[in-house]
Amino acid sequence: MLAVVDYGLGNLRSISAALDRLCVDYCCTFDRSVISDADGIILPGVGAFPDGMRNLRDLGLTDLLGEMVLERRIPILGICLGFQLMAREGTEFGLTPGLGWLAARVARFEGLEQSIRIPHMGWNDCVRTRESLIFSDIPDGTLFYFTHSYYLECEDPTDVVAYSDHGRPFVAAIQKGNIFGTQFHPEKSQLNGLTLLKNFAEKVVGQC
Repeated sequence: MLAVVDYGLGNLRSISAALDRLCVDYCCTFDRSVISDADGIILPGVGAFPDGMRNLRDLGLTDLLGEMVLERRIPILGICLGFQLMAREGTEFGLTPGLGWLAARVARFEGLEQSIRIPHMGWNDCVRTRESLIFSDIPDGTLFYFTHSYYLECEDPTDVVAYSDHGRPFVAAIQKGNIFGTQFHPEKSQLNGLTLLKNFAEKVVGQC
């Protein structure tokens, strides 16, 4: 079973619709015991970095997720804010410590040309830097749907799977062992987004 972590800031309706369409066995939950028994985890998210970390702490999930991801090596896919929370820190409304799984910080798009709108919202292509199971059967340069004002500054380029560009290149997807993340929303990215979610469920978690 996949556990979709419900910490009050996720696109649960969109993700549920996508996983239902794929006939994936999943549960949207904040129950520690249910999450602990999961074969894989999806950490979604839309909103502010400090709110995300506070909600995870208040639910008692930060330590559990750390144990599952870092010690038990359970596969996890972070999406948008859920992806950003994997960093060491975020800079939204001041510095906030993140989950610390990635050598990275989350910063706001700054110093762009006036014609470049923030937030970055809409379809954009992803150029891959290396292969990853979540991109199996997805052509390089495929368009995915983004909506964000902050992006991941990754210290280790070997963690990066794909870049996109919005006035400047930024990290669109990462993989570090069992840790996967996308800045874009696969659940809103039509067929190729469904393929990515299916790849995570089948090829990474091994549901089928």
